[in-house]
Amino acid sequence: MRVHVADMSNPRNWLRPRDMLRTYSIWQRDGGAIELCALDHDDTAGPGARWARELRVGDPVTFGGPEGHFTLGDGPHHVFAGEETAAVAFGAMLRALPAQTPVYGVIEVDEPDDRLPLSRELNWQYRHGTSAAASQTLLAAFTRLELPAEPGIAYLAGEAQTIQLLRRHLVSERGWPRQAIRMKPFWTPGKRGLD
Repeated sequence: MRVHVADMSNPRNWLRPRDMLRTYSIWQRDGGAIELCALDHDDTAGPGARWARELRVGDPVTFGGPEGHFTLGDGPHHVFAGEETAAVAFGAMLRALPAQTPVYGVIEVDEPDDRLPLSRELNWQYRHGTSAAASQTLLAAFTRLELPAEPGIAYLAGEAQTIQLLRRHLVSERGWPRQAIRMKPFWTPGKRGLD
């Protein structure tokens, strides 16, 4: 869902319209309540992380209804790969899959305490302080995944450079068709709108 992370009534914010909105995956929806999960980055964080850090219980939040194309598809099995920003989207997707549907995947986080509770078991990889951008750690763990011979549906999300590496592996090394791969870049260093 698109969330207004800046005061839309302040004309000064209109100078940077790309900094006014951010897209978040719905972690959980219970009746009329919607729970979002936002990562608190370091001090160089973008507008969304700053908004989430400053938000307090009772503050009004303006947002648009659920939207987007990073949704579940039909396939014999589902493969998930990304880092902690992807874990939120994956959490909702995994909960929506029937229990008998085979899933595979790997999620990279900095440390074990950074793991989110997921309804299905995926492999966890830890980078211990190294950068999540163009992550060779996640790529190496992804290449070791034992997957069925036939392609399923893959969901690659998180840092833009890393998910490109993952897609390249699926297409070039495993022979997956590009249309079986769904990608969602959430961020990349130095790219405005993906910060």
